[in-house]
Amino acid sequence: MNTLINNNNEFNKKKLVFIMGAIGTGNSRLFVDLATHFRGEIINSDKMQVNKGLLIVTNKITHAEKQGVRHYLIGEIEPDSNFTVENFCLKFNIYIETILKAQCVPIIVGGSNSYIEKLVEDHVLMFKHKYDGCFIWIDVEQSVLNRRVDTRVYERVNAGLVDEVRKIFIPDADYTKGIRLSIGVPEMAKYLRVEKNIDGDDESKKMILQASISSIKRNTCKLICNKLDKIQRLVNEKMWSVHHIIATDVFKEDRIEVVDEAWRNTVVQPCLDIVERFLKK
Repeated sequence: MNTLINNNNEFNKKKLVFIMGAIGTGNSRLFVDLATHFRGEIINSDKMQVNKGLLIVTNKITHAEKQGVRHYLIGEIEPDSNFTVENFCLKFNIYIETILKAQCVPIIVGGSNSYIEKLVEDHVLMFKHKYDGCFIWIDVEQSVLNRRVDTRVYERVNAGLVDEVRKIFIPDADYTKGIRLSIGVPEMAKYLRVEKNIDGDDESKKMILQASISSIKRNTCKLICNKLDKIQRLVNEKMWSVHHIIATDVFKEDRIEVVDEAWRNTVVQPCLDIVERFLKK
């Protein structure tokens, strides 16, 4: 079923859908589900995924996972650039009009809530005057997310994370801006700096590599905490109206068929209903 966006409400506001949530909550799967159902197009708001390169480290959505849905701001920015929140807002203004002219539903996704907050709260941009936003927060219990982080980090290491970082590794590079800020790069750079000085001592290399992997896990868990705190602040202090979908039970099972059914019932169907009502109201 395709539902075209209706922008002719009484305030003539343009309707946008925002998907929020921490790492490991299934956001990318959800926004593709919504986009294929409602004829949507995606604007990425993840600070690291806007940059070119490091597909494994930044966990960019693959061509197959996109299922033909058009994405903006994925891998568009030069990796050494300092892409600011102001830059994001300028890009957003361009892409949002492109999507609306195509009579598609704009879906803004990604983990960088500072980008989204600036976009919505900035008086100069007049977001609240021009747009009507539907905010959906996919939430998973922290302990479950932490376990998923362990699995996801090892999957990325096995997929080639170390070699991917090695290709861009420069010992004295600036790791405070651009794509080198991505979790996985500074931690692995520490390993790569000492790797060259340990000749033939494979056991020492393994220990140092394991320490770097542990740092990636630890910093990812900290990032998850920070993201959840920011969303809570937007809800409790900024008084944003956010649809809160709790998906913890989806990720407690390991069997794929059980997970898929739980995902459809617990996450996808409620979100389809929320967006359907939002677009038609």
